[in-house]
Amino acid sequence: MPSIKAALSKPFAQIVAKRIKKWSSLPVETQEKVFHNLIKKAKDTAFGKDHNFNKIRTYNDFKNNVPIRDYEDLRPYIERVVNGEKDILWKGKPIYFAKTSGTTSGAKYIPITKKSMPTHVKAARNAILMYIYETGNTKFVDGKMIFLQGSPILEEKNGIKLGRLSGIVAHYVPKYLQKNRMPSLETNCIEDWETKVSAIVKETVNEDMTVISGIPSWVQMYFEKLIEKSGKKVGEVFKNFNLFIFGGVNYEPYRAKFENLIGRKVDSIELYPASEGFFAFQDKQGQKGMLLQLNSGIFYEFVEAEHFFEDKPERITIKDVKMGVNYVMIISTTAGLWAYNIGDTIEFTSLNPYRIIVSGRIKHFISAFGEHVIGKEVEQALKEAITNTDITINEFTVAPQINPTEGLPYHEWFIEFENAPKDESKLIQRLEASLQKQNSYYFDLIEGKVLKPLVITKVKKDGFQTYMKSIGKLGGQNKIPRLSNDRKIADALYKLQLTK
Repeated sequence: MPSIKAALSKPFAQIVAKRIKKWSSLPVETQEKVFHNLIKKAKDTAFGKDHNFNKIRTYNDFKNNVPIRDYEDLRPYIERVVNGEKDILWKGKPIYFAKTSGTTSGAKYIPITKKSMPTHVKAARNAILMYIYETGNTKFVDGKMIFLQGSPILEEKNGIKLGRLSGIVAHYVPKYLQKNRMPSLETNCIEDWETKVSAIVKETVNEDMTVISGIPSWVQMYFEKLIEKSGKKVGEVFKNFNLFIFGGVNYEPYRAKFENLIGRKVDSIELYPASEGFFAFQDKQGQKGMLLQLNSGIFYEFVEAEHFFEDKPERITIKDVKMGVNYVMIISTTAGLWAYNIGDTIEFTSLNPYRIIVSGRIKHFISAFGEHVIGKEVEQALKEAITNTDITINEFTVAPQINPTEGLPYHEWFIEFENAPKDESKLIQRLEASLQKQNSYYFDLIEGKVLKPLVITKVKKDGFQTYMKSIGKLGGQNKIPRLSNDRKIADALYKLQLTK
């Protein structure tokens, strides 16, 4: 017999589904309302005054007054906020800074305000409720749930708390989930990732875990240590485990490995959270893509990735997007980020309602020879290449080899195999066929003998984990870039002698 909590979750899920259907069926109107509310609320801030918010009436006015910015461009304003000034990017002061590691100049401090914080929590909750609404499955509600996340210990800077987003969100777990939640606060506060995972295994191995959540690469590490300790598949250890919630990276390259570690298939929900906002979640099990959160205090703009680095690329709103085009996503939010480039590229898989997939990072691509290969293309190529084979992989990344010791340049694929191919040349052929089919520039470079076909370099077991540890980014929200336009990661892997 279901518990009261499980019984109540179904009618609650129906209410939430009805609300979501209401705004998702009026996408343009919903976004216009968000846009005008943002401008109105921030017109008296320093940023609003500097950018004529009091004169902005239309989206064209906004484009003419507010240029696209990344973190470095917005830094002068953010530094004023960090130094304790108020009414700079948003009314008052933020309640948190989500601290992230910047790729170019040290730590980034992403503001989270009293207005923006609830949207992070509500979207995560709604993702689970939409799953309940669609499937009717409430069995997991009464079991134990684990969220592999950063430490909830927060620092303070000029009266504002700061930490990793996952650590901040840990303070907002609803009361009705507190008893089910694992690991313990003490374990969650362990900073060293390997020590933390071992402690989590010890705490959870004899529990009835029904929901497991985290970035796939780090959940994989937890699963492997669990199997090592118990001698059983994860699905045997946790007989009622039937829901995996993930975000941060594409799950497909990990799916076969996970099903092997678990010993059976489990349902999954994909999320798209970031320090800057919670942008989308999977609302349908059988549909590709995640529902874009148009009603969460975030106004979205899109620029075709192909034209992004031009002098004045065209900016469009939700009403003008097309399916299958690779867009850079630009956001303005109730946290005071304005026409902000978060660095992600997305594609629309549905326009009714608006669903997206994350296709990569605008800075993570290979175009050493003009090929502009993106993350989605290498992930799709790998997925197609290992389908209907017994090949499984743990992790991979791709880099250009511009100056080989002999022969033509090529793309070098660093792959850590769990189960390596018996015939590597066949895998290379399948990868090549998929990449050339997806990317005409790459096809032309291979055909024109500018590049030779890709080369696979095997990485030793746990090699990527060792690399991440060496740069102080093991665990938490950190992940390996799928591809790079330089040899930094490639050279580091060789230097650490993690290749074979």
